Amino acid sequence: MNNLRYVSVSSLVNELKGLLEGQFRSVSIEGEITNLSLSSSGHYYFTISDKNASLSACLFKMDAMRNPEIRTLKDGDKVQCVGGIGVYAKRGTFQIIVKRITKQGKGDLKEQFEMLKKKLAADGLFDLEVKKEIPKLPKRVAIITALRGAALADFLNIMKRRSHWVDVLVVPTLVQGDTAAQAIRKSLFNTIKYSMQAPEDKKLDVIVLSRGGGSLEDLWCFNDEALAWDIFNCPIPTISAVGHQVDYSICDFVSDLRCETPSAAAQILSEEQSRLISRLENSRRHLVMSSKEIINSRKDTVSLARPDRLLSTVQRNHTRLARRLEKLSLHKREVELLHIHDYWFRLDDLSKRALSSIEKKKENFVNIVEKKHDLLLALNPKNILNRGYSYLSSTDGSVVSSIDEFDDLPNRSVVDIHFHDGKRKVIKE
Repeated sequence: MNNLRYVSVSSLVNELKGLLEGQFRSVSIEGEITNLSLSSSGHYYFTISDKNASLSACLFKMDAMRNPEIRTLKDGDKVQCVGGIGVYAKRGTFQIIVKRITKQGKGDLKEQFEMLKKKLAADGLFDLEVKKEIPKLPKRVAIITALRGAALADFLNIMKRRSHWVDVLVVPTLVQGDTAAQAIRKSLFNTIKYSMQAPEDKKLDVIVLSRGGGSLEDLWCFNDEALAWDIFNCPIPTISAVGHQVDYSICDFVSDLRCETPSAAAQILSEEQSRLISRLENSRRHLVMSSKEIINSRKDTVSLARPDRLLSTVQRNHTRLARRLEKLSLHKREVELLHIHDYWFRLDDLSKRALSSIEKKKENFVNIVEKKHDLLLALNPKNILNRGYSYLSSTDGSVVSSIDEFDDLPNRSVVDIHFHDGKRKVIKE
């Protein structure tokens, strides 16, 4: 043991790098292209494979510009590549650095997939009318997948978070490799057998076949014809959750339901439970709120039933009714009830009309009197005296209006001479 010579990892990798890159500077290979992707830097990365092996490949940006056909290629195409083997020392991996790539047609795997798909479709394995309905509230679910795969972890995490009464039976199996199809068939058979022999409350409601994404080669075990027939004849509803959104397998078409991912399958199986739990929670909150409202209402009722509150209520009602009774008193409403106020209004109206007529008559009489007064003033002899005239009157007040009347007066009789500013007595000779 002490005579062993240890070398560093980098030394060993660099030595292998020199050997591989030196011996395989120019190789020509033919295979099916899968996992084709374009990086942000303009490099193309893909996998070239056949039934038994696969090899990583890279077409750098400058070489891609000289091979414009790369932009028309897609997964499943059969290609011929010329390039050299390159070793990436930091990861310890090797790949073919492609210099020239040409399309040869569809790949063998892709062609086999399409042929099997058409055959099984013609046999009625994909018909919608034969598919079984997935239970909305499953109690026991079996998942057939790799025991330590990410697909199982994602499925269990979602079921644990979203469901409360679902038992999950994990059936470990191979999901990749030459013997994977046979292993999945055996696991499916044992799962069905277990369910049929189990008590009624332990029988399975759904079987999920699952694994993570991968290339066409990685998922090839789920394209097995015998497995497709086993799924078709399965008495338990099945869900296929193989690969990612863009990946399809024969299992996806023949199963009763296809889910894009294992997580999607878990969400669908727990959807109704999640909705029911949400409804129960809403009902619980509603019951709590309703109970509080009822309790508060009863508290108010009890509070109003206290003797002091009742007495206060009676007093308020008594006061209110007394006021209403006072308003209804007849002796205080006699004017309103007997309509006397109507007569008062009419009497006031007639009084106003009579007074108005009297006022008008009074004004007419005043006008007549004033006119008569003016006429008397005009006929008053005294007013003529103001213009320089005078007149005689006897002692009895009779006016002496002519010479004859004056001569008829006895001698030594006294007469008055009237002027505008007074009178004088004179004696007739």
